[in-house]
Amino acid sequence: MPSSPTNSRSRVRRLPNRAAYDRETIDEIVDGALICHLGFVVDGQPFVIPTIHARIGDTLYLHGSSASRMMRHGAAGHPLCATITELNGIVLARSIFHHSMNYRSAVLFGRSRVVDDPAEKLAALEAFSEKLIPGRWADVRQPNELELKATLVVAMPIEDASAKIRTGPPGDEAADYELPVWAGVLPIHELFGELEADPRLAPGIEPPGYLAAYREAKNRRSAAGDTP
Repeated sequence: MPSSPTNSRSRVRRLPNRAAYDRETIDEIVDGALICHLGFVVDGQPFVIPTIHARIGDTLYLHGSSASRMMRHGAAGHPLCATITELNGIVLARSIFHHSMNYRSAVLFGRSRVVDDPAEKLAALEAFSEKLIPGRWADVRQPNELELKATLVVAMPIEDASAKIRTGPPGDEAADYELPVWAGVLPIHELFGELEADPRLAPGIEPPGYLAAYREAKNRRSAAGDTP
């Protein structure tokens, strides 16, 4: 992906100084998020659906039930728009007008295709698993033929994309800095809680080490205010 918008649909118009078009920034936002929202239009009706995603190179992969309207639409080769948002803080200004949020977001555009190749489909499913919990794919039962048949995987080559980022304190009007009103940022951190075992878990099975390590690493990074 280029460091500038390839066409008008990905150009950030409102506060363009917050825009980023470089591959590294966009990939970091896409890969760090656990969920995206997919926008598409069917018979003139817009839909925006939350879903799990994974990126391999310049392609965004999506998966779901073969009966899903969203997946059937994607498999038919229609244009899609995927949006991803990471919320980092509530910005409290001295005026209501300048209240805001600190965030990182990405918008991706592409025309989808169904994944028919068995090797590519399996690689995409592994990418979904490893994105959620690294190490999990090799630790559990692999999908069987019935499950693979019931699952539709769609690839969306990323044709162009943009990111938009806000950081820092509020930007008030010059005269408002004299107001006796507290202003600043209320940070937002994503924290992973204690593990909750399945009630039907057989005795003696302990949580895998990679799961505890993943939780601890994510919480340390979040507490430090680092991005994924």
